Amino acid sequence: MAASNVDSVARPIPISLPFRQVAAVVVGNGLEFYDFLTYGYFALYIGRAFFPSHSASSSLLLSLATFGAGFLTRPIGAMIIGPMGDRIGRKPAMMLSFGLMGVAIVGLALTPSYARIGAAAPVLVLLFRLIQGFALGGEVGPTTAYLVEAAAIERRGFYASMQYATQDGAILAAGLVGTLLAYLLDAQQLQDWGWRVAMLIGATIVPFGLVVRSRLPETLHAADDAALAPDATTGALTSKPGVRPYLRVIVLGLMMLTAGTIGSYSINYMTTYALTVLHMPAVVAFGVIIVGSVFSVPFELTSGWLSDRFGRKPVMLIPGFILFFSIVPAFLVITHFHTVMTFYAAVAWLNFLAALASTPVIITLTESLPRSIRSGAVATVYAFAISIFGGSTQFTLTWLLGVTGNPLAPAFYWTAASVIGLTAMLLVRESAPVKLAGRLRDR
Repeated sequence: MAASNVDSVARPIPISLPFRQVAAVVVGNGLEFYDFLTYGYFALYIGRAFFPSHSASSSLLLSLATFGAGFLTRPIGAMIIGPMGDRIGRKPAMMLSFGLMGVAIVGLALTPSYARIGAAAPVLVLLFRLIQGFALGGEVGPTTAYLVEAAAIERRGFYASMQYATQDGAILAAGLVGTLLAYLLDAQQLQDWGWRVAMLIGATIVPFGLVVRSRLPETLHAADDAALAPDATTGALTSKPGVRPYLRVIVLGLMMLTAGTIGSYSINYMTTYALTVLHMPAVVAFGVIIVGSVFSVPFELTSGWLSDRFGRKPVMLIPGFILFFSIVPAFLVITHFHTVMTFYAAVAWLNFLAALASTPVIITLTESLPRSIRSGAVATVYAFAISIFGGSTQFTLTWLLGVTGNPLAPAFYWTAASVIGLTAMLLVRESAPVKLAGRLRDR
């Protein structure tokens, strides 16, 4: 029996797909995150366009609050589109989320300013943000499930790491666009129409994305283990319908994703931080996005590859603890030296560690769940972590900075979150096939 279990863990899944088809999934995922995150990077300008106020801080807070509103509909999208991926297929779920995102992006980019249509402007912006949140909430579950199912079992980590890598690739693209616009345009042009151009650039790719995704093969019913998942203790394939047997990994996954989300959006906040706290030029502020992404994308892929070889937990925990001890010192360096080079170097270091530590989280959660609930469960857990903490992080950091006047406030908030993540990483069971197979051989 033990030998049979080893074989079930070690042999490749027979539905392994060509890399070009998997690339079609992650490209669509990256494009969606480009458009969703562009709002955050241009929050200062969007706030002035749609939420005029006598206080620049109040205008920014209203803009960030609307940014956060998009996270309110993420769980709804996750609970509707995610389970759809389990019932009728990953592909139709991915098509729906991508199409809705396209509608929201174009609508937001073309909404007239408050000066032109008055109170209708912020209402329309809020509506399109809610649609964006709904669409993105339903995106992560089906795409991550697809990546895991498209991979040979010994390469799940690398394939699933493309989920995070393409998200940060999208951040890099947004950073390049933002930096280029900041270099070419003056402050008034950025305010008047520059941020709209950044959004419309992403919108031009929507038709291409829809065509590419429509040609993907379906993975939901492509294998004969549709209702099976590897037991996290023995590695044996077991049939356990429903969510109840997987509540432990779901809760731990939520804790890990919460910590990773706060860290990710704290890093994303560095653009606003550079503008409002460090008072650096817009070109420098947007340049930090490029620096951070350059250090994220390759190491997220590396993290996935390493987790296939050495297991998910070591790859999470080692850089995770180093990150914990690095956050406050990094912010101290940034605020003390107040130079572009130290700012970029500190952000690069934090991105490097976060990329290594966070990537195996989504892999562990996804491969620990059975195919029959995988898309819906991953979508819902991810959406709740993002909606509660991702949507509130930038607002919270702005509020903390205003209340305390302490430029280290973001570092303290992020450090506290990392304690939660590290605790869950210690408690979660190893799920990497290479580790499960080795454990069975030892028995």
